[in-house]
Amino acid sequence: MRTIIIAALLIAAFSVTGVSAERLHMTKKWDKTFAKSDKVDHSKVTFRNRFGITLAADMYVPKNASGKLAAIAVSGPFGAVKEQSSGLYAQTMAERGFLTVAFDPSFTGESGGEPRYMNSPDFAVEDFQAAVDYLSNCDKVDPNKIGIIGICGWGGFALDVAALDTRIKATVASTMYNIPRCAAMGYNDVNDADARYEMRLAANAQRTADYKAGTYTLAGGVVDPLPADAPQFVKDYYAYYKTPRGYHERSLNSNNGWAAVGGISQINRAILTYGKEIRSAVMVLHGEKAHSRYMGEDAYKEITEGSKYAANKELVIVPGASHCDLYDRTDIIPFDKLDTFFKTYLK
Repeated sequence: MRTIIIAALLIAAFSVTGVSAERLHMTKKWDKTFAKSDKVDHSKVTFRNRFGITLAADMYVPKNASGKLAAIAVSGPFGAVKEQSSGLYAQTMAERGFLTVAFDPSFTGESGGEPRYMNSPDFAVEDFQAAVDYLSNCDKVDPNKIGIIGICGWGGFALDVAALDTRIKATVASTMYNIPRCAAMGYNDVNDADARYEMRLAANAQRTADYKAGTYTLAGGVVDPLPADAPQFVKDYYAYYKTPRGYHERSLNSNNGWAAVGGISQINRAILTYGKEIRSAVMVLHGEKAHSRYMGEDAYKEITEGSKYAANKELVIVPGASHCDLYDRTDIIPFDKLDTFFKTYLK
């Protein structure tokens, strides 16, 4: 009896908290970095994750669509908003017959969550699962035909959630970063234990200072002005985030970045622990000349080598493409391959 009473109280508590959603302020104007398509219908939608944060998303539906559609949830790059690359991917896939949603992660863009500009692998995985929750209950969607696309850092998190969420039938990780690996090891894995200790010292000193000040210091977005001796990949980021090509007023990378202590947990967190157990289809998509290519290739190895579920996994390397080319270069992004991949596995 005691167990039944406790369970009832928990259900009641969930019901009470479940009806209270954050009020989001979402613009009604078209403020994307890409042109609006006349082949799809666009609308704003919201959904909540299991931590109670309300997420804002753009929904794209093929015009004159009928019946239950295959659906795709899209997010990324890490530090971007849905008005940038993820929205472009979502709208393009909707033109090809899929219902899609591009969402802002927790604490960013038009989505809720306080304090702002925080990040964690747990929230990243949860936000993707919340999008799947929403699509699974959408009356326009066939719940047995749901896929996801993660771009840049969200490509890594997409693979992580694919290992967890059995409702996802197909996953694309495009120009992916493994954010926890990069946070702990640095680019090309140059950081050792001493370097990580220095990072922890700095991050925790910042926590003390932020608590005293009552505010969170921002780490800064893409460097501006651009140093003459900046590495090519930094120049590529600048060319996307800091110019009319990809700048957006709500994008962290275009402006003042994440909270300096926002991602401290990334240092101690490994994704793809059970990547070999992903049974659903996966495409790892990367540019031949991307500075991040090694992370995508290593992730592909992690989910295929020694796995009995490798047959529906594929690695696609786009000739001549850099990391940022796969953000918005529609002449380079192999949307035909994505179209075939999702139509093969979301059927």
